[in-house]
Amino acid sequence: MAARVYITGAAGAGTSTLGRALADQLGVPFLDTDDFYWTPTEPPFTTKRPVAERLALIAAAQLGQGEDGGWVLAGSCDGWGDVAIDGADLIVYISTPAPLRLSRIRKREAARWGDRIQPGGDMERQHAQFIKWAAGYEDPYFSGRSLARHLAWLVGRNEPVIEVSGTTALGDLVASVTAKLTEITQQR
Repeated sequence: MAARVYITGAAGAGTSTLGRALADQLGVPFLDTDDFYWTPTEPPFTTKRPVAERLALIAAAQLGQGEDGGWVLAGSCDGWGDVAIDGADLIVYISTPAPLRLSRIRKREAARWGDRIQPGGDMERQHAQFIKWAAGYEDPYFSGRSLARHLAWLVGRNEPVIEVSGTTALGDLVASVTAKLTEITQQR
């Protein structure tokens, strides 16, 4: 049976980067929660899909791999998508300092959207709101995806959970996760 891994953390923590690299290493599909969470729109990331639709799309992608097929799902589905990760072999939580996360987001968004997020661009306001939202992650009173909410959610999971640092080199992160998967497989 191929591995099934869920990777989560704050925006900019490196979940998608690790997810893609790990999926490549394991030879399984990479699934990004953003692809299921958001309806394709122009400008993007403005319309959320209904939860039932998100879950159906994720389930179809996972089941498309067969009963013994693996996958790596990365992003955040706590609070709405627990069923999508039930039965995962491992949950990986990436902890990354806020300054590094926000720098990564700004760099990624500038490369992706260019002038659209600059002053006067059609996505300027949306980008500013996203940065503000992402910066609130460590605030214990933040109502969105937050460190406190993530940690509380992780404590309640039945699957094995490991925490890794988003400051670690990508190759070393992949090695750590694959070593943990090997350990889990040997314990079965």
